[in-house]
Amino acid sequence: MLISLGLSGMFVSAFLAATLLPLGSEAMLIALQQHGYSWLALLMVATAGNVAGSWVNYLIGYKAGRPGLKRLLKLSDHQFARAETRFAKYGVASLCLAWVPVIGDPLTMLAGVIRVPQVLFLALVTLGKAARYGVILLLLPA
Repeated sequence: MLISLGLSGMFVSAFLAATLLPLGSEAMLIALQQHGYSWLALLMVATAGNVAGSWVNYLIGYKAGRPGLKRLLKLSDHQFARAETRFAKYGVASLCLAWVPVIGDPLTMLAGVIRVPQVLFLALVTLGKAARYGVILLLLPA
């Protein structure tokens, strides 16, 4: 259904894929590329949608704080402390991996909880997500 919406559908698909919903946007990206959509347009729209979804996650973490995020993700104090320790170990550059399934969404929420500067958050998440979509598009036949 979303494919009939073209680039708007790509944005929605990428946005939803960046939330806690168990969805992906790769099939939509591939389908639209096969339907002749511009490589650059797909890259820009998919990245924008996916970053927007991650931004929502950041805001959820920012507003919910530690207690709310622990409840939302069903994490014990120990699990949450381990997540914070890992984030501190790898630093904010780990936000370039916000596209990775399973860890990406909680990672962007945790960034909100610990108040990663918003401009830095957006820059790193955009870099990682654009690189990911770019690689996918490059691997597709022309």
